[in-house]
Amino acid sequence: MITGQLKNKIDAIWDTFFASGITTPLTVVEQITYLLFIKLLDDNQLKKEATASIFKTEVKNPVFKDGNWKNPETEKEVPYKNLRWSVFKNLDTREMFNLMRNDVFVFIKNINTGKDSSYSKFMQNAIFMIPNERTLARVVEGINGLDLNDKDAMGDVYEYILGKMASSGINGQFRTPRHIIRMMVELMQPTLKDVICDPAMGSAGFIVESAKYVSEHYENELLKQENQEKYANSMFYGFDTDQTMLRIGAMNMMLHGVENPNIEQRDSLSEDNTDKDKYTMVLANPPFAGSLEYADVSKDILALTRTKKTEILFLSLFTRILKIGGRCASIVPDGITNNTNDSAYTTIRKELVENQKLEAVISMPSGVFQPYAGVSTAILIFTKTNAGGTDKVWFYNMKADGYQLSKKRTPIKENDIPDIINRFRNLEAEESRTRKDQSFFVSKEDIVKNNYVLNINDFMETEKKEIEIESPQEIMKDIDKLDEELATLKQELKDLLGV
Repeated sequence: MITGQLKNKIDAIWDTFFASGITTPLTVVEQITYLLFIKLLDDNQLKKEATASIFKTEVKNPVFKDGNWKNPETEKEVPYKNLRWSVFKNLDTREMFNLMRNDVFVFIKNINTGKDSSYSKFMQNAIFMIPNERTLARVVEGINGLDLNDKDAMGDVYEYILGKMASSGINGQFRTPRHIIRMMVELMQPTLKDVICDPAMGSAGFIVESAKYVSEHYENELLKQENQEKYANSMFYGFDTDQTMLRIGAMNMMLHGVENPNIEQRDSLSEDNTDKDKYTMVLANPPFAGSLEYADVSKDILALTRTKKTEILFLSLFTRILKIGGRCASIVPDGITNNTNDSAYTTIRKELVENQKLEAVISMPSGVFQPYAGVSTAILIFTKTNAGGTDKVWFYNMKADGYQLSKKRTPIKENDIPDIINRFRNLEAEESRTRKDQSFFVSKEDIVKNNYVLNINDFMETEKKEIEIESPQEIMKDIDKLDEELATLKQELKDLLGV
């Protein structure tokens, strides 16, 4: 999470845009993102150049080559070095503004020209909108002061910037906290064998985190060409309807070494999405509380349960797009786990329990999504079998996630996330737990008896303690004694005051 000095620096950059007359949050996010991307392109190459210098090798596939780059819009020859953040940040403000507007921005739009990449596709319509040299100079100075060397810093910056857009109430995106995303990825433990999809990707947080997990745990395996080819081109899929999110997601993935993620503008619930039995893993936080017209939803999604509720429709979609044996971890609102007023909710729960293999229900406190929303949520984990297999389901009652459950979300010591990951990876040891504990198993039989409701409170047992209550006679004696003591104190006070 962004706190302290870094938060203040980003706020100052944001205020600079507003002072220049750019007051639409969506535009501010786009322009900041472009500049962050330009800086990180240079930062990444500087690191590669430093490593190459130590080992006396050449940098493979450098973004900034030796010699000149030909601007396709002006036919002008521009030295590659002038396009680098570390060089142009030191130029005169007017020279830097003209170079950025006329050359650098054109360069980043054409990095992957000739390649059928998500990045190229979504950058084609990008527009440089910083109005003057003074604003650009101040923003470049502000971004240059951000410490983005930490591997998580870029993601944190994205989350905070997008959070500011959400809090502005314009084109806002419902943000999934990065530590929750990371927890879900740790629970699923993706491997190089997986093909991973988020059908409602937003800024690509789940597939970015999955890519980071794979690169961290399979570093040596990624040295093999076939593994690197899959990682860069055919392992990660993400869909969204928002062009800005797609652009940000494509850049985010590219910065994590995934040069050609399969990111598309697509309404995942519509007939345009024909994916079926395709992915081995789905990680998602699909839209809550949405309502669609039946005509806008794919018929085979509606075939499972006829509803307009997006949270139900997405779960239905997951069961279609996963391969047999594929796994899903999805955040869901509490209506999915406990709504009994609408039969569609019962139908989707029954589908997961009876026809798939429901493995876990992790209940999260309502403050997890503050300051954006105060909804109560859970994480459902299941495997697609189309033949059942649910024997028992593991429940966990998350009470703390390492932050205050308020709008400020200040870090605290209490954090159940490490315990959740550890216990889920060692479920055999959970057999001895009881329903008085924070985590426990519930049999399929008990879930069926409970009308497939997956509310953890329906299964928890509380420890009852015997309380000894004094007899009325003893209580009266205590009251009389207190009255006597009070009278004595009052008399001592009167004597002291001489009244």
